[in-house]
Amino acid sequence: MMHKSVSLITGVLLTIAFCTFIMVYEKRAMTTAQSRIDTHARIIEDAMWNYNQQGVQEYLKLAAFSDHYESLTVTHHNGDPFQEIHREPATGLDRLLMAVHLMPRVQLKAQVYHQGSIIGRMEAIWIPDTIYMHAYVFFALVMVFVIIQLYLHLLKSNTRLEERVKVRTAELMASNLELKQEIEERAHAEAALRTSEQKHRLLSENIHDIIWTMDLDLKYTYISPAAIKAQGWEPADLETMTLEKSITPASFKKASRIFAEQLTMGERAGDFGRSTTMELELYRKDGTTVVCEVTASFLLGEDGRPAGILGVTRDITERRRAEAEKAALHRQLERSKKMESLGLLAGGVAHDLNNVLSGIVSYPDLLLMDLPVDDAMRAPIETIKESGQKAATIVQDLLTLARRGVSTSEVLNLNSLIEDQLRSAEHQKLLTYYPDIRFSVTLEADLPNIKGSSVHLNKTIMNLVSNAAEAQPNGGEIIVTTESVYMDQAIRGYDTVKAGEYVRLRVKDEGEGISETDLNHIFEPFYTKKKMGRSGTGLGLAVVWGTVQDHDGYIDVHSIQGQGTVFDLYFPLSRDAVEEKDPRINLAAIRGSGETVLVVDDMESQRKIASHLLQRLNYEVHTVDSGEAAIAYLKDHTVDLVILDMIMDPGMDGLDTWCEIIGLHPKQRAIIASGYAETDKVKTAQRLGAGEYLKKPYMIDTLGKAVKNALAGAHSR
Repeated sequence: MMHKSVSLITGVLLTIAFCTFIMVYEKRAMTTAQSRIDTHARIIEDAMWNYNQQGVQEYLKLAAFSDHYESLTVTHHNGDPFQEIHREPATGLDRLLMAVHLMPRVQLKAQVYHQGSIIGRMEAIWIPDTIYMHAYVFFALVMVFVIIQLYLHLLKSNTRLEERVKVRTAELMASNLELKQEIEERAHAEAALRTSEQKHRLLSENIHDIIWTMDLDLKYTYISPAAIKAQGWEPADLETMTLEKSITPASFKKASRIFAEQLTMGERAGDFGRSTTMELELYRKDGTTVVCEVTASFLLGEDGRPAGILGVTRDITERRRAEAEKAALHRQLERSKKMESLGLLAGGVAHDLNNVLSGIVSYPDLLLMDLPVDDAMRAPIETIKESGQKAATIVQDLLTLARRGVSTSEVLNLNSLIEDQLRSAEHQKLLTYYPDIRFSVTLEADLPNIKGSSVHLNKTIMNLVSNAAEAQPNGGEIIVTTESVYMDQAIRGYDTVKAGEYVRLRVKDEGEGISETDLNHIFEPFYTKKKMGRSGTGLGLAVVWGTVQDHDGYIDVHSIQGQGTVFDLYFPLSRDAVEEKDPRINLAAIRGSGETVLVVDDMESQRKIASHLLQRLNYEVHTVDSGEAAIAYLKDHTVDLVILDMIMDPGMDGLDTWCEIIGLHPKQRAIIASGYAETDKVKTAQRLGAGEYLKKPYMIDTLGKAVKNALAGAHSR
């Protein structure tokens, strides 16, 4: 009884002390809050007088946050608003306390003076958080009191508990002896099971093939982690998917049919212990497909009947791709051998035909000179003459096809040859046959030169244009373009174009297109479906093939039936006599003053070409073969300019290298070079401070101008 009275008196005293503390502290808090609002009014005096909205707004936001104002309003002396700041309570607890009026909203006011006159008023709704401090103090005292009471209660309970524990301990010791024996037996069994599981898991998780099991409803019950690499999905994702969603419809139908057949065969034979191998197409997570070889067999239950399916899936996409590439290379080799054989045959045939045609071509003119105009024999002889001329044209094409190696090689500009061909009599004659054909010609300015025979190249251009016109008997557009291109790596198409620098001639039509079967034979002599006489001799594309081969070039053909055909001819670029033949190049204007230039390129030929041209322009040149080498060099050296290849493989590409370079030298100037179009990576590098984009192949005038501009700061950051 005495103990309860003491507790009651203690609680009353704590409550009185708490209330007294609140009254004193609240009065002091109100005085401090009013002082702060007066201070804010003095601070914004000049800003409000000068209408500095931004400065006042930032300051008032800070004041509202630091002083716990729910709202802070400033108005001019005439009542017009100047600034209003509103903010929500920082926590949900604050909003709850305000809703039950445990955290009051206090209105504070202050006048804004300027040089003794009132220019505005400031009002704030202040949310005092002193209730927290009061609560903490009160609850701390209460907790101390409660802890003391609990401690006294625990002391009494402790004795009773110790007695119960002694009894229970004796019982547990007996049970523990039995449990220990059982645990030891189970531990031995689990250790053996873990060893077995680890072996199987190590096998399934490290093999490249996918190991899986599924039930008879074709739903996965297990799939190994190799599925991540093959299909992109996590094994857990595949286990929740139906088989229909993870393989193509045709493959699902095929797999269902084969499993049903195997099940039927097992029922008839009374033996399900067989496996089957099939080729299926699986979906990847990104929507693409992968070709796989699947070997599966039934999992048998205790009754010897199928309880599930066990299988192994192997990705054979690369194998199929390699087989396709091998077949394509084989076809290219066969075409080359066939064309070479046909060339040898054509040479022999042309030699013999020339001897036969000498009389047929020469004598008709002599006979016609002696015949009267109205002689009845004149028309037959003219027919013989015309036929002989056509035969001579065929012989000339055969000789071109058989030549294999141009006899003359001079520096030529493909643009000039195309312009000459479009002005030629042959082209005008073609237009009379096909009046509905439209020509679109786009020739690259300052196109680099090539080396070759103008006669053979002119004939090649004429044959391609004629072929495009004949493919559009009802009219259409022929697009002729030239462009200098740089290949970082080989391109495998109709012909494999090796890495290097080329001038590309493209002739595109909107015609009937070429079937896949015909595409493999179009360059063979006399393989034509055109009208002989007007359309040519049947040797046009064979002559094109021979000429390109003689010029160490490559051909690529793309055709879609009903949409047209594109012929791309690649001729090796030549830098011979470029400076002398282009009077617009002023070397003096683009020469340097001994500045240092670092050329970063993974191809040795490109480093040599750039180094030679830059040294010719009076620059000190250093070269490295990778992004990593460039970073290592620039750690110990400085250069005035970096010429950075964007595509380097393997290793760091141009963008990664540039990011490292500006980390070492933030003000470094650079030019981005690439043989491809201006990619997103090039634009990203330029946004990070790189200079202009320079398209390969390097030409002395474009290279010199780009370096001069970069060093002059035209593209500096």
